[in-house]
Amino acid sequence: MNHPPTEPPSPWTSRLAQGAYPTALVATLRAVRKYWGTAIGVASAIALSVAFYTAGQTKVYQAVGTIIFDPNPPRPLGTAVETVVDMGAGNYWNNQEYYSTQYKVIQSLRVSLSVVQRLGLHHDPAFLAGLPKGAPLPEQVEPVEPEIAAGIVRGRLTVEPVRESRLTILRYEDADPERAQRILSTLIDVYIEQNLDDALSSTGAAVDWLRGQLDKLRSELESSEMALHEYKLKNNILSIAFDDRSNMLKEEVRQLNDVLTSVRAKRQEVLARSRELSKIQADDPLHLPATELLESPVLQDLRRLYGEAVSDRDGLLGQGKGKNHPDVLAAEARVSATKSALLAEVQNIQGSVKRQLAQLDHQEAGLSSLLEKAKRQALDLNLLEIEYNRLSRSKENNEKLYQIVLERTKESDLAQMMRVNNIRVLDRPLVPRGPIRPHVGVNVLLGIFFGTLAGVGAASFRSFLDRTIKTPDDVERELRLPFLGLIPEIDEANKRVAGSRRRRSRRAELVHNRELVVHELPMSGIAEASRAIRTNLLFMSPDQPYKTLLVTSASPSEGKTTVACCVAIAMAQAGQRVILVDCDLRRPRMHRIFERDPQVGVTSALLEPDVLDTGALETDIPNLSVLPAGPIPPNPSEILHSDKFRTLLEELCRKYDRVIIDSPPVVAVTDAAILSTIVDGTMLVVRAFKTQFDVGRQGVRALSDVGAKLAGCVLNSVDLDRHEYKYYHYYYHKEGYYSSAPTGDDEKAPRSAA
Repeated sequence: MNHPPTEPPSPWTSRLAQGAYPTALVATLRAVRKYWGTAIGVASAIALSVAFYTAGQTKVYQAVGTIIFDPNPPRPLGTAVETVVDMGAGNYWNNQEYYSTQYKVIQSLRVSLSVVQRLGLHHDPAFLAGLPKGAPLPEQVEPVEPEIAAGIVRGRLTVEPVRESRLTILRYEDADPERAQRILSTLIDVYIEQNLDDALSSTGAAVDWLRGQLDKLRSELESSEMALHEYKLKNNILSIAFDDRSNMLKEEVRQLNDVLTSVRAKRQEVLARSRELSKIQADDPLHLPATELLESPVLQDLRRLYGEAVSDRDGLLGQGKGKNHPDVLAAEARVSATKSALLAEVQNIQGSVKRQLAQLDHQEAGLSSLLEKAKRQALDLNLLEIEYNRLSRSKENNEKLYQIVLERTKESDLAQMMRVNNIRVLDRPLVPRGPIRPHVGVNVLLGIFFGTLAGVGAASFRSFLDRTIKTPDDVERELRLPFLGLIPEIDEANKRVAGSRRRRSRRAELVHNRELVVHELPMSGIAEASRAIRTNLLFMSPDQPYKTLLVTSASPSEGKTTVACCVAIAMAQAGQRVILVDCDLRRPRMHRIFERDPQVGVTSALLEPDVLDTGALETDIPNLSVLPAGPIPPNPSEILHSDKFRTLLEELCRKYDRVIIDSPPVVAVTDAAILSTIVDGTMLVVRAFKTQFDVGRQGVRALSDVGAKLAGCVLNSVDLDRHEYKYYHYYYHKEGYYSSAPTGDDEKAPRSAA
């Protein structure tokens, strides 16, 4: 079996490769065009509803007034005098919190309640019902609590600050323009009065508190003055400065400290001398401290005589004279005498040093006692000064506080006498001339605009919910397959034929043989649609046309068997030898359509190839043969994938010009995918308004995954009366393109090849 070579891409394929798909706007316009009734209905309903609602609304008027917050209110006492309540001057005024607070005060329940009570609004039925002037009042309108009426006033009041200014615009809305002006004027007056009353009340409370503090401070000042006086008497303190006495004690302490330091240094010096003298040894008095030798000439002479005596004795002994020699004994006597004199002098010096050390100890102790006494006097003076300063400071503080409070009290009394307000009216409310609501023109335009948007949205939503393939554009856009043609609904064709008197006798036959409508009604729109599909298939590969063509669908009940019969009959009417093979080995139908033996077919031909040589495959339709499925096997996929089936298919290709194969759905089972790999082309059938986008794409993907060559897609069971098929309605219906076509028996005449 020869497969046709790969053809160059068609303009349709190039357009798909370039991504020329409808944009979101085009999709929306298509949805509106499809569901125009829904779009117009929703838009009209919304526009009319808005118009009627606007016409039925009560006219609302708005009174407008402007107040100003004065940052520099009159200050008769001068800028140096600070008021108890800040009403504009000072840094607090620059804080935006003040403005925000005042806006809330204007809208507070307190202000609104005062307005209600002053105007008696809680007894006004027209105000409570929101009725305009002259409108009939309700029969029974009971008075309400003032708080409820105040809530109504607050709900109709708007405070609008003017940016980058100290102006505030107050707006009040009401159905009666005069009542709106009256309520807003009263509200402004009440707010300004309450602002002044709050300031005066705060000032009065502050003055009362200051007076109480003034009496208390006066008593505390007198007490602190008497306490300071009694302290001076008790400690005999005159009006002298504590600094002078402190300086005298400091100088005394300094001098005593210097003398004590000198004595302690002298004592250390004498102590060191005593320690050096204590190191002199009686058996070797020659080793005397150098300082002692320098200070005592007597000690120097005795040390010299002792040294000479020792030298003479050692010289006699060195001459060989014995110890008992008279000269040696005389020398020894002189050594002993000089030694005794030397040691006696050393003892005298040591005793003198000890007496000097004792004298320095007594002197150090006396100086230390005087220093400690001077320090205690200085500390006592500090304590006296601290207590004196504390009493004096308490007296001065009380005096200052008393002066401040006294001055503040006098200023507050004067400020209380003056009624100065920092809020004033810039523009008083006037009676509104025209209503602010409703905006009839604006509301109607908005109703039309939003109604149009809602209508477009409703149409788009309906289009979004409908995920079925309906038009050839859907086939090309969603499945990305060439569109081969469409098949109108056969039941509709039967009804049109049955409507003619000459065909009423054949109505039952038409209903029972719907797959053979191309043969039975060769001049019908369905027959012409089948011939159009035949023509498109021929032009898909003009040099090497598809010899074996597989017809399948994504899911069951999409009419693939009907399409296969229609295309096969159309090709047979063109003079080609065509065989229609039923390879749906699970739910075969060809044997019932053509009334053949179900035991003779594909499966039996695999076992007995002689079946193909008999004339049992021919049908009543010229040039058309049918090979049913035969007995249903337990393993259809394995049979279709076997070499015997390939041999059978090659044998059919040798005997016939076209082999049309009907197969099971490609998504449900793998039979169609297997067959698509051994045929020249595969044609996918989708049912209009039934096949989902996802299911169709899944079927295309299943065929593409096995490398099948997809010839295109056929849209089956199309209702030509729908607006989506306006062009096809004219072309395929009798009242359109075929309005002058022959009738009667001529309808069965075969059409020439397209």
